[in-house]
Amino acid sequence: MMRTYKFRIYPSKRLQETIEEHLNICRYLYNYLLEQKTKNPKLNKGDTQKLITEHKKENPELKKVHSKVLQIINNKLWGSLKALGKLKQNGYKVGRLRFKSSKNHYKTIEYNQSGFKVDYKTKRLKLSKIGEIPITLHRKIKGVIKGIIIKKEPTGKWFAFFQVEEEPKPLPKTNKVVGIDLGIDGYAIDSEGNKFENPKFIDKTLDKIKKVQKNLSRKVRGSNNYKKTKLKLIKVYNKLNNQKNDFLHKLSRYYVNNYDKIVLEDLSIKSMVENRKGQKTLNRHILDGSWKKFINLLLYI
Repeated sequence: MMRTYKFRIYPSKRLQETIEEHLNICRYLYNYLLEQKTKNPKLNKGDTQKLITEHKKENPELKKVHSKVLQIINNKLWGSLKALGKLKQNGYKVGRLRFKSSKNHYKTIEYNQSGFKVDYKTKRLKLSKIGEIPITLHRKIKGVIKGIIIKKEPTGKWFAFFQVEEEPKPLPKTNKVVGIDLGIDGYAIDSEGNKFENPKFIDKTLDKIKKVQKNLSRKVRGSNNYKKTKLKLIKVYNKLNNQKNDFLHKLSRYYVNNYDKIVLEDLSIKSMVENRKGQKTLNRHILDGSWKKFINLLLYI
């Protein structure tokens, strides 16, 4: 079973510049491979992988990035092409794969199998061709680390996502079945009489969101004040999402730990919202409920 662990990392200013440089090189290589594939549609995945080796001779900048990271770029490209092909087969109208024209379009560096090492004593993450980065290991990693993804989130914080292969351990049987009714006032009411109130985090945050949005509208787009205010808005939304995720994880874990079989109604969120046009507050609560995510968490766990 594959599990992802998320840890905060603290690269120095110099290392941040190095990571940003690597991201830019990765974006360049992705566009280069896509360009070659566009020019010659007969190229397969093996052909584009060979192009990386050949292009290194012409562009020594590529040698700054670990070879496994470059290989992942080729995997990403073909993964996107495969997904696009499936959409076409299913009758969807789709265009061609787009080039990543902006640095914001390429956000992750991925190490697979090698090029990384975790020093648990010094609490540092060692990345080949980048350096050592302090990391907050707030929980024990169980299993074999297969890969690491480095990403800078919109809040400006850096994170490392550990892809770990571990042996699943089944929970003890409870021989209990529960039915759950999802709602707005009572988020979850089950067949055993338990009721979990809806925290309605959006109501507690809405005034602050409106205030920051209004402040942002007064700033000159692209100015330093605009960027600072936009970052403030991103942080408000980030806190809201963290609150919701914490609630959903804890609630889903409660049901998974205590029941062998969980029965829920089949909800169509889109239809519910469309049937309540003009009811802004109710629709806001429906969308904020994240019922689909809660159900997915039950299935995942």
